[in-house]
Amino acid sequence: MSSIPETAQLGNHTVIEDDVVIGNNVSIGHNTVILRGTWIGDDVTIGNNCVLGIRPAVNQRMRKSDNEDRQLIIQSGTKVGHLASVYSGTKIGRNVFIGDHASIRENVLIDDKSVVGRAAIVELNSKIGKFCTIQTLAYITGDTTMEDNVFIGPCVSMSNDKYMGAKSFTLNGPLIKMGAKIGNNASLLPGVTIGRNSIIGAGAAVTRDIENNVTAAGVPATKFNR
Repeated sequence: MSSIPETAQLGNHTVIEDDVVIGNNVSIGHNTVILRGTWIGDDVTIGNNCVLGIRPAVNQRMRKSDNEDRQLIIQSGTKVGHLASVYSGTKIGRNVFIGDHASIRENVLIDDKSVVGRAAIVELNSKIGKFCTIQTLAYITGDTTMEDNVFIGPCVSMSNDKYMGAKSFTLNGPLIKMGAKIGNNASLLPGVTIGRNSIIGAGAAVTRDIENNVTAAGVPATKFNR
């Protein structure tokens, strides 16, 4: 059985499976599906046509998540837009905003007051800090770490496989340190580090580590004086 308080507002044709916990004053839109094991805190708003708590499906060529925990946790005050999908084993912090059409995979942490923009994708095993902004259509590859107050512009792309499957490689996304800003359409290669408070210009291709407190732009990205 699921726990659904009287204060919950459920849209038409909402589906809530067993073992779901829903807090007080939660609003769930029309045609949304809440799958088994999902935990939703107080004052959460979920839009129409969302699917929350998806169990990942893999084949022999795809890796499984490192985390066997299959509970999706959405903490108090978070807002989820329409047509969003969030997988099991993920934890969404307090007062997070998740835009329409966004997709967040399994074993992801999105900490308090961060924003995931419209149609952005956050892949598995990634960690997003507090007060981060991920704008429209950005692609956060698996195994990425973003510290607090990071800004990711629209259509930024990242990768975590240096050899694109051609040979064995330990998958490793970028490390983006506190306060860094990545301009729109920039590309970040596997394993690069973006230093604290550094700025990456629009359209840059980051192929190596960028130190703290610099601005870098171009293909490949090189630093220059601000």
